[in-house]
Amino acid sequence: MFRFTTSVFRRQARTMGWFSACVAILFLSAAAPFAKDYRIGAQDVVQIGVWEHPELTSKYAVAGDGTVTFPLVGPIKAAGLTAAELQAEVTKKLMDGFIKTPQVTVSVAEYLSQRVFVIGEVHTPGVVPLTGNLTLVEALTRAGSLTENAGGELQIVRAAPGSLSVGPTLPGSTGASVVLRASVQLLLRGQFATNAELTDGDTIVVPRAQSVSVLGQVKNPGAVPYEYDMTVLRAVSLVGGANDVGALGRARVIRIVDGKKTEIKAKETDTLQPGDVVMIPMKLW
Repeated sequence: MFRFTTSVFRRQARTMGWFSACVAILFLSAAAPFAKDYRIGAQDVVQIGVWEHPELTSKYAVAGDGTVTFPLVGPIKAAGLTAAELQAEVTKKLMDGFIKTPQVTVSVAEYLSQRVFVIGEVHTPGVVPLTGNLTLVEALTRAGSLTENAGGELQIVRAAPGSLSVGPTLPGSTGASVVLRASVQLLLRGQFATNAELTDGDTIVVPRAQSVSVLGQVKNPGAVPYEYDMTVLRAVSLVGGANDVGALGRARVIRIVDGKKTEIKAKETDTLQPGDVVMIPMKLW
């Protein structure tokens, strides 16, 4: 499982600005080539232009049966075609006894047939149109990037095959599966191996940040944001380290296991879990 990490929430806030800028650049550079591969679907709106024929140039909604009703030629099958393929089809229809050499342009004006959902700790949660090969990073960009309270376990949840996705699919829903868990920390480092492409109906879930507490003989006892694969040493370092009388080598971790409080002897390299309490006792001398 991946976790969004910064050493403190103030640093997290600064990082979010950098993250937004980086993913915006990625989106601007990548989205344009992908749009040409987008397959038109029902409810989409296409812009069709015919040179020197303003009476034909307009926006046309794709009906539920996947057709566009175009003047002169009537219904044209649009669903499943790219803009370029629809352009060729409209040109062919117009040449069949209507316009000798039509110059046609087609673009998608509104992407409404396919979408993904982004919920949780993002600035503008909701529906994101699936325009071409939309990726995780691009979807987060369109949702306004992460908030300061974001947790870091980004889950992509996919509905069961054949199910009608009318809203977000939550983890644990019947037939739903978590197809990816992605670390924002790795994305921030430019490691886009987990920047997966999304499919129609996918839901990106960004939970609220979790924490661990570090108490006892440390310089600044208190809670710190939980990080993926956080060790005892890392947690203690985030509160300024052990004080002069603190015995890091005798650390204890208090953890809730099956509803019961359990105390575990811990080494510096042991991995923590969200909600853990790290206790640093005094040296024995």
